[in-house]
Amino acid sequence: MRWTARQFEYTFPRPAMVMGIVNVTPDSFSDGGRFLEPGRAVEHALALVAEGAELIDVGGESTRPGAEPVGEHEELDRVLPVIQQLVLQTNVPISIDTLKPGVARAAIEAGASLVNDVGASRQDDWMWRVVAASGAGYVCMHMQGDPRTMQAKPVYRDVVEETAGFFEERLAALGRSGVRAEQVLLDVGIGFGKTAEHNLQLLGALRRFTKLSRPTLLGVSRKSFIGSLLGVALPERLPASLACACWAVQQGVNILRVHDVAATVQAVRMTEAVFERMRH
Repeated sequence: MRWTARQFEYTFPRPAMVMGIVNVTPDSFSDGGRFLEPGRAVEHALALVAEGAELIDVGGESTRPGAEPVGEHEELDRVLPVIQQLVLQTNVPISIDTLKPGVARAAIEAGASLVNDVGASRQDDWMWRVVAASGAGYVCMHMQGDPRTMQAKPVYRDVVEETAGFFEERLAALGRSGVRAEQVLLDVGIGFGKTAEHNLQLLGALRRFTKLSRPTLLGVSRKSFIGSLLGVALPERLPASLACACWAVQQGVNILRVHDVAATVQAVRMTEAVFERMRH
């Protein structure tokens, strides 16, 4: 299974990839404000690469539950200096985490290779035409509602099958907009319009999504459902995040989007080593 993101190309199965998170925001749920200054964000991203991140995801607008949107110019002011420096200082793919097609286009022009789109449920195709024209990779993420409303009593008949159906419909729509299937990654959107129970159901059914003939990306790192399930504060969620990462790799997930790169890489490589030994 091939995945392309502009000049980058990967063939799966291969060892799981770890994507490091760089939030250039004042209000992200986990590290808001820590890397708002571009120099600090670049330094942090390079440290994550040194720890083993094979992709870096740069975001300038928080998508935590209840987050208020920011203007396009402000978002660009946050992310472009970071992307411009990173493409000069590292050769890993840089992802732009954005809802806005204009931001995605400018980020790609600055050197980004991947668009991480939590708004893949959109009705217009401007974002997809940007992706198609550039050849960038595209993360198609499932979300019910939008960041401001998504946790206001989300309801599903069957969260697993509805999410799978969403991906099948989106892949068709992306194709009509000129996006090749080989550009697309699928993300079930843990915590985006889901209760803790919905998240557990999706995690338990990851094999359903790894059978859709596209690589899968999963973001569970430090998320609030861990706190609600286990009663642990945000700084104490690493063990549960690692447990989810190891489970995901066992289920065939290809890319893990995380804050704690070094710990995740170590945990995932150990998991893969055990499974490799079991096959022999």
